[in-house]
Amino acid sequence: MSLPILINSSNDIEPAGIPSQSITGKGAVFLLDSGIVGETAPMVNIFMENMKQEGFRSMLKNKFVKYTDMCVEDFLSGDVKGLFGNVKKLSHVVLDNFKPMIPAQFHGLWKKGLDTGDYYLKLCGSGGGGYILGFTEDLEKAEASLKDYKLEVVYNF
Repeated sequence: MSLPILINSSNDIEPAGIPSQSITGKGAVFLLDSGIVGETAPMVNIFMENMKQEGFRSMLKNKFVKYTDMCVEDFLSGDVKGLFGNVKKLSHVVLDNFKPMIPAQFHGLWKKGLDTGDYYLKLCGSGGGGYILGFTEDLEKAEASLKDYKLEVVYNF
C-alpha cells in the first residue's frame, strides 16, 4: 500500500496520516549514517538475553514502550513540543538500557545530544550500525554539532 500503518492492537490496524511538513521550520527528523554495517543476529541475541531479566522486561514495558507510544501520538497529532520532550526521555532510556546495541564510538555523541539538547538519537532496527534516527528542534545547531557525520533530513517541522 506504500502507506505508514498504526497498529493499535491485533484487531485495530489503520493507515497513519503523517502531518504535512513545514519546509520553512527549523526542526527536523534526520538519519545519521554511522558508516558501520550492522548485523542483526548478534543484536537480537543481546536483546533476548536481556529479556530473561525481570528488570529489563519492566523497563521495556514501563519506559521504552510508553515513551515510544507517546512519541508516535505526539508526532501524529502535530504536538512538536510534546514530541521533543518524549524523544529526549526515549533517547535517555535507549542510552541507559540498550548501550551494547549502540556502536561504541557513538556513545559520547549520543550523550552530547542529550546534554546540549541540540539533537536526540534513537536506534533504527536492531541497532549495531547502519543508520541512527535523529530529532532536532534546530537543524542548523544539529548540523554544527554533527559536522563530522553525514545527515539526511527525512522530515521538517
